[in-house]
Amino acid sequence: MLKIVFNKWVWILITLLITVCVLPLLIIWLILFLPSPYNAIATISIIISWGLVAGYKEWILFKKEEELKKK
Repeated sequence: MLKIVFNKWVWILITLLITVCVLPLLIIWLILFLPSPYNAIATISIIISWGLVAGYKEWILFKKEEELKKK
């Protein structure tokens, strides 16, 4: 048990998992405290960015699938 507790990779993993859980909540909290026009702009920017990334992912998967069909 002590070997697991003192392993640095366990603490790196725990830190990363906490960051993944806390960082989105922190971003939402910061957006809520922005003044009125800026919080709407930030929300819309996040939604547009999310759509662009999802579209890019689908395009990459389509190109990879198309390349596999060629071979």
